[in-house]
Amino acid sequence: MISPYETVLYEHIGRTIRITLNRPEKRNALNAQLLNDLTDAFERADQEPEAGVIVLRGAGDKAFCAGADLGGMASGEGMLDRHDARGKFPKLFNCMLKNSKVILAAVNGHCLAGGLGLMLACDLAIACEGSKFGTPEVQRGLFPFMISALILRTVARRDAYEIMLLGELFSCERALELGLVNRVAASEKFDPLVEEWAQKLASLSPAVLRLGRRSLINQEAMSLEGAFDYLHGLISINSLLEDAAEGVSAFFEKRPPKFTGR
Repeated sequence: MISPYETVLYEHIGRTIRITLNRPEKRNALNAQLLNDLTDAFERADQEPEAGVIVLRGAGDKAFCAGADLGGMASGEGMLDRHDARGKFPKLFNCMLKNSKVILAAVNGHCLAGGLGLMLACDLAIACEGSKFGTPEVQRGLFPFMISALILRTVARRDAYEIMLLGELFSCERALELGLVNRVAASEKFDPLVEEWAQKLASLSPAVLRLGRRSLINQEAMSLEGAFDYLHGLISINSLLEDAAEGVSAFFEKRPPKFTGR
């Protein structure tokens, strides 16, 4: 399949969609074109009813994403143009967070600055051994304003402040300790583990994954009582799905379920 994007590779096979940042010569740095392409790719993936998982990674073996392309993002006729260009970041993050698919980040190299935010907008993350993480932009006179919202919602306050205020790079093992990633894998085990998780997610009901993922994101801003009321309604919706009936039948019949996404 030929990707319709200039800076992104898009592949849809079965119930798995693979989106790859394709600027390896720039360490997959985020410029305006890549942000546009990524947003469009995630919007397209959102409309694929039979798919249940998106695997996001960077091209090459050096970087998942090195953050914003400072040269590429600085272009424009004036301050307002540059301000509007930076607005592509929240548009992309919101598109990812509101997506109907589970998003798995395959962190195959350094994950820095805006790239760290891109990873944190995913639901799950597997890092390749040797990858580095951090928000080094503070050392260049810039603050990671946009991704601070995601960092603060992922790690403890003191750890978040250390990451953003010092701007030091840290190892994938430290990222695992902080809860920024789910797993760290040696290079020879990285791709097999990513594929294992992708296939596991793809084998589940796309409808249940969509309903469950939405519930996890929406309840973050709710009170505990409000969350219980909200989740009560979702249980009833889940129980009426055809996939729920199929899953129960398969359990009693001792066979793998055949989910249809309905």
